[in-house]
Amino acid sequence: MVSGNLRDEDETDGENEVDNTSNLQMYRIHSIESTVVIRQLPSQGISFKLWLPATTLVTLLDNYRRDPINSPLTRTLSSFSSDGTDSPRLNIVEIGSGTGIVGIAAAAMLGANVTLTDLPNVIENLKFNADANARVVARFGGEVHVAPLRWGEAGDVEDLGRDVDLVLASDVVYHEHLYDPLLKTLRLMLLNRESKKRVFRMAHLKRWKKESIFFKKARKVFDVDVIHCDVPQEGFRIGVVVYRFVPKGHI
Repeated sequence: MVSGNLRDEDETDGENEVDNTSNLQMYRIHSIESTVVIRQLPSQGISFKLWLPATTLVTLLDNYRRDPINSPLTRTLSSFSSDGTDSPRLNIVEIGSGTGIVGIAAAAMLGANVTLTDLPNVIENLKFNADANARVVARFGGEVHVAPLRWGEAGDVEDLGRDVDLVLASDVVYHEHLYDPLLKTLRLMLLNRESKKRVFRMAHLKRWKKESIFFKKARKVFDVDVIHCDVPQEGFRIGVVVYRFVPKGHI
């Protein structure tokens, strides 16, 4: 999959009519010898495109399944089974799912129960992609659900339920006016949830200096660590960075 530079506005050019066939992308997952099929709708906006940080997370998940001992994800995932045994099923929520590739791949590779979330106008395409990969996901014991989630809305978080182990996201830090709503959603999902520890893992490609504002605010509430850095691809000065957020006070 190919990624370009993220635009600083949600508006895109072109008509809203789409060709479903020409917008399908296939992503090979080596550890399960299967292919995930994803529909992009570039004319609909940035939420409908595949971006580089998403592919980084999918690659890390793929590598974890093949070699968990040497994976940066081991600290979070090692206590859960991905081989169909009777170990507890991992419950994952992906926020700002976009096309849903990260959550769909996680459901298949980890045999996890995954909920893809995004704004209401993105849900139809998320459902399309979830349905397109339902057979592959089910083969490995996973499930994919889709739900709307508006950042900053406590009711939307409550509707997701309380049984969440891991929150995933890729390329969600972009518009400055969304920093506070995003952090509110993370606080609602990760804090004050009985005694169970929840972790947020986020893949991010830095584009603007203003993004430091988000991380400065996040570090007031969470311990934020870098667990992985990609080598920069051609045309980029830096590579994708994967962060681990845990509530302060948790080990």
